[in-house]
Amino acid sequence: MVNPLHLWIILFAPLVSAVVIALFLLKQPKIAAGVSLAGILTSLGLVINIFVGSLSHKITLPFEVNYLWLHAGPMRIDFGFLVDPLSVLMLLVVTGVGSCIFLYSVGYMHGDKSFARFFASLSMFAFSMIGIVLSPNFLMLFIFWELVAVSSYLLISFWFEKPSAADAGNKAFIVNRVADFGFLLGILLLWVLSGHGSAAGARTLNFHQLHEIIPQAVQSGLILPGALFLAVLLIFCGVAGKSAQFPLYIWLPDAMEGPTPVSALIHAATMVAAGIYMMARVFFMIELSADAMQVIAVVGALTAVLAAGLAVVQTDIKKILAYSTVSQLGYMGSAIGLGSAETGMFHLTTHAFFKALLFLGAGAIIHGLHTQNIWEMGGVIKKMPITAITFLIGTLALCGIWPFAGFFSKDAILALSYGHHPVIFWAGWTTALLTAFYMTRLIWVAVLGSDRKSLGSFKHDHSHDHKKSHAAHGAHGTADGHGDGHAHEVHEAPFVMLLPLLILSVFSIIGGFIGIPGFLAGGHEHAAHHAAIVPYLATGAAIAGILLGSFLYAPLKTNNDPVAKLPQFFYRTLVQKYYLDEVFAAAGNFFQKFTAGVLYRFDINVLIKGLVNFTAESTRETGSVMRKLQTGRVANYALVFALGLIGVILFTLTRTIS
Repeated sequence: MVNPLHLWIILFAPLVSAVVIALFLLKQPKIAAGVSLAGILTSLGLVINIFVGSLSHKITLPFEVNYLWLHAGPMRIDFGFLVDPLSVLMLLVVTGVGSCIFLYSVGYMHGDKSFARFFASLSMFAFSMIGIVLSPNFLMLFIFWELVAVSSYLLISFWFEKPSAADAGNKAFIVNRVADFGFLLGILLLWVLSGHGSAAGARTLNFHQLHEIIPQAVQSGLILPGALFLAVLLIFCGVAGKSAQFPLYIWLPDAMEGPTPVSALIHAATMVAAGIYMMARVFFMIELSADAMQVIAVVGALTAVLAAGLAVVQTDIKKILAYSTVSQLGYMGSAIGLGSAETGMFHLTTHAFFKALLFLGAGAIIHGLHTQNIWEMGGVIKKMPITAITFLIGTLALCGIWPFAGFFSKDAILALSYGHHPVIFWAGWTTALLTAFYMTRLIWVAVLGSDRKSLGSFKHDHSHDHKKSHAAHGAHGTADGHGDGHAHEVHEAPFVMLLPLLILSVFSIIGGFIGIPGFLAGGHEHAAHHAAIVPYLATGAAIAGILLGSFLYAPLKTNNDPVAKLPQFFYRTLVQKYYLDEVFAAAGNFFQKFTAGVLYRFDINVLIKGLVNFTAESTRETGSVMRKLQTGRVANYALVFALGLIGVILFTLTRTIS
């Protein structure tokens, strides 16, 4: 049995670190970093203890403990912990990869004037993410879901003095609030549906209880397929925002305005994976709706191929990796929709290894070269060999080359669709080719190629070089892509930054061999039944992309991007990101201007003129009439009295005669 005290410590150790730093250590950066590292490492140590205990059968999973939180009539909400192979795997990703990123941040953020605040925000984020993973019910999960949003806002807009960073934080927060509105409606609908399925009509949001109620209720006809379909799609709204599915992925590339460790932690390993994890948690419900699964699979495949296309034309190294993240999240979503939560989580885990490695490697390159523009890089393999080699390992894993981790998890996703969903399969195959191409482009231009600054200025109208001054972010110059134009000697990053790269490189190599699907299946992994040709097709796509990228960029001696020679309409569409930002801006203007105009006219014509002014006019006219009856003259009152008396006499005589 899992010790409940350990679960409390796993959850709250990072929160304690965040509070201590925020209250007492903002002016003690070194101590703040130590406290933050102590918090996440404490959680990691206890998670490893649970993991090892489950493997040795000293700890039996699943384990759930609940404490009464809210109780009002038939409503009971618990605060508790759910520990099973799924949550243990996700905890290992959050705390394990998170610890590497925390350690890396010590070197990367050194000298930043808000160094301590950064670690307080990191610890707050870790607490929020761990809360999502351990939540045994939808309400607790939703609370931590929103805390993750707040934490990510603080980290994305960490350098809030820079308008683009502040705007990126706002964009991420707003897009996710729109998505979470649908998510909340889905939770409320599930609350209602759970009452239809239980014998006593009691409603619940507990995952274990929903697992017992929903399938039986659907099978017995107590819950209509249309109601379940709507509930699943509303839940998927939250996933589309948090895990950057089409069309709500527009916030994630802009979130690269935050420091590179933030990109690695939030937008590669944890936050964006929260939606995939949540779908795996409630897969028992998703798999009951074939229509909803088809929608999820199609959206995932569309996300994968569209984002991969956008990565091809990017010139910012972090933007390339950002769109790559969106593309890989599409793979994961597609796996869930194709009926395998285990495969989706398998790719989530391996992706956390190699994408965190790539982001941290990119940060080390930025740290050394003082630019984010790949056309201002080059020669990294000579000047920073360890960083370059680890970056190459991450690239090969992302491209899906055997024996690296991405080969196994990505091929497993493609195998799900082969022969059954040809459109989704070929979308995934095309994504694999594009992934290998844009990563080869990045490698030849920025890592293996010669120093490109000596080749002259590269003319492009769509890149964002993100050059920031040292003064804006601290004397050490930790800002991503910072540069002040002065000559500097390029050298390897300090050991505190290289160590996480080496650790993540190891897992990027062995991640496919450590039995992740078997662990998720409780040690009863079933052999995959798919065509043996799939690995060859996937590897062929990767090799084709690498060869094409090498053919175009290996001999390139200028800073003229061959991709820019694509047909202009197609190229401009990619550069403008399919005009999705413009579409959303137009939608915002529509609701802001058109809806506001309709409400204004309703307010003026109906409420003010039709109701308020009419009431006032009626009151005024009535008062005007009544005023004439009260002149203050005795003769008028006598006349009225006489007329009234005559009227009474006439009425009496009429009644008597009749």
